[in-house]
Amino acid sequence: AAGADFIRVNVHIGAVVADQGLVEGRARETLLLRRELGSRALLFVDLRVKHAAPLAGGDLVHDARDAFGRGAADALILSGAATGAEADPAEFARVKDAVPAAPLLVGSGASAENVGRFWPVCDGMIVGSSLKPGNDARAPVDPARAREFTGAVARLRRGDARENES
Repeated sequence: AAGADFIRVNVHIGAVVADQGLVEGRARETLLLRRELGSRALLFVDLRVKHAAPLAGGDLVHDARDAFGRGAADALILSGAATGAEADPAEFARVKDAVPAAPLLVGSGASAENVGRFWPVCDGMIVGSSLKPGNDARAPVDPARAREFTGAVARLRRGDARENES
């Protein structure tokens, strides 16, 4: 339909309590609609969506297995509690151990200062507010901050992680 390469699904499985109220995952409907539309868009699925809490408490490893298995997620996203809040690198290790085939993405809080902590435990990063003045998600991207972030990533790719471990 839209030609998207991927979509981010905040609540794909289970249910959460959020500032919008109760939000229920609709994995079956999402998968059926994707097939019906003939879309090849990948599903990037949040495990712990920002600004929400699992209704039933939820076990991270169980949810990861469920989202990747029954929910047919193409990638799993781990985030901090709010926009710009750093995710917990230890959670990535737990999920990777439980679901080694699942690509893992950082969903919030990645910055030039902490990218080195996430580099060994994730497969990609969704970066936004750290590239903006004052970490304000509504502000435009600051080119200097974007260069700083991409520079940190370039150093990691070259194998020089020392500058990115703060």
